[in-house]
Amino acid sequence: MDKNRTCVGAISGSYGVRGEVRLKSFCLEPRDIESYGPLTSEDGSNSFVLKITNQLKMGFSGKIDGISNKEDAEKLKGTRLYVARDKLPDLSNDEYYHSDLIDMKVIDTLGCEIGNIKALHDYGAGNILEIYVKELKNTVLVPFNELSVPKVNLEEGFVILDPPEGITFREGK
Repeated sequence: MDKNRTCVGAISGSYGVRGEVRLKSFCLEPRDIESYGPLTSEDGSNSFVLKITNQLKMGFSGKIDGISNKEDAEKLKGTRLYVARDKLPDLSNDEYYHSDLIDMKVIDTLGCEIGNIKALHDYGAGNILEIYVKELKNTVLVPFNELSVPKVNLEEGFVILDPPEGITFREGK
């Protein structure tokens, strides 16, 4: 993953017949996505100038320069939108960009390595870490909060995990 770029949204399909797209923003302030432009595709081969046109139930509708019909808008479905990291605002000490946490080493409170962070999810009740556990050869979901993750060390690339009761990282235990 390119640490110099951050995913700030995704196109979820077309909206209407005039080339607008449905847009999901991953920004803390969702409308900020249009101010970071131009946005690029994951591989950087396409550039998009975005203008939000309407608030929708699950995101926004928006107009992208050069897209003028439903068919072209629909071709963009699934496109993840990226921005150069230096265009994003600085964060306070207890805030992190998801891209900074992906692939970080996960260590338990005794100093034993558990695995690596594969993804962060937010299903509405708070952030959840998806951790690939080496011993299980599978992923485990744990809350991403101060109780479960008392320390994040971006400089050295690890988090300390104190999982809630009932979550195990050992086969058969």
